[in-house]
Amino acid sequence: MSRNIIITGAGGNLGSAVVEKFKREGYHIIALLHPGKNEEVEESDDAYEVDVTDEKAVAEFIKEYNMQYGDVDALAFLVGGYSSGGLSATSQAGLEKMFSLNFFSAFHLVKGFLPIMKSQGKGTFLFVGARPALQMEDAGGSLAYALSKKLVISLAEIVGEETKNTPIRSHVFVPSIIDTPPNRESMPDADFSKWVRADEIAEAMHYAVNTHSLRNMTFKLYGEV
Repeated sequence: MSRNIIITGAGGNLGSAVVEKFKREGYHIIALLHPGKNEEVEESDDAYEVDVTDEKAVAEFIKEYNMQYGDVDALAFLVGGYSSGGLSATSQAGLEKMFSLNFFSAFHLVKGFLPIMKSQGKGTFLFVGARPALQMEDAGGSLAYALSKKLVISLAEIVGEETKNTPIRSHVFVPSIIDTPPNRESMPDADFSKWVRADEIAEAMHYAVNTHSLRNMTFKLYGEV
């Protein structure tokens, strides 16, 4: 039987690493890509263009998924974005953008797939948090981002509480700075060797999915930053 994993943001830098790792380990990869970007994920088994911030679009995808696949073993929520700015520079529009990109991109899928996981009696959610959401001293310069990621972490905790007497698990992965080409370009004078690599996060996600004794863990992947 195929082990199915749905990966949102599969065309991104972290997404590519997670796709590669789970594909290598024998998973059936269902990649969710942003509509209109013409992204390709060569190692995915199937790909769908879905705006995961859109509640109706996600609901339609879940209906299609149920008809095509049935069971799901894991969902990795890798869609997200960053914005800087403290309290005085943060607008409602900026908050709404970050909430949509970082929180609702996971929330809609959790809402739709949690009943499926409960019915099948298995499944793992893989959320991506951020250090500013855990350490308030780091949140001041990126308020909207930090608040949106705080919501993600809270959602993971709520799911963990709701499923505490089931085999369903809810893990959060909290990186510092991920070593990606865009981050290197934006911080050319930084010591990249201290950053966490995307493949290291992918390894941690695979370990979490396949170590059933781990329940509702927060993985702090800070490197040397």
